[in-house]
Amino acid sequence: MDISLASWFVVILAFAAANFPFLTERLFGIIALSPKAAPTDKSMWWRLLELLVLYFVVGFAGRLIEGRTGDVFTQTWEFYAIAAVAFIVLAYPGFAYRYLRKRNSSI
Repeated sequence: MDISLASWFVVILAFAAANFPFLTERLFGIIALSPKAAPTDKSMWWRLLELLVLYFVVGFAGRLIEGRTGDVFTQTWEFYAIAAVAFIVLAYPGFAYRYLRKRNSSI
């Protein structure tokens, strides 16, 4: 796999993973939090926990891809802080869709 293609793959994977918690009411898309719960019962705390876990999953996938394309570079805490902030910024479209979108109440 070309390094440029691998980089874009990780960015697209990060974008999809960052928005995923806001697009589904199930935990990780699989686990229903409560069988009798209303469709909007997944709280923001569950979404943040899911976002944190997916951040580490994408980071692990990126590290695997980096290892397959060449040497794995050592990273310091600054890299992980910037990557976490970038992951949160990538999650903004899903957040806006879930919490800032005006819903039509006439339907």
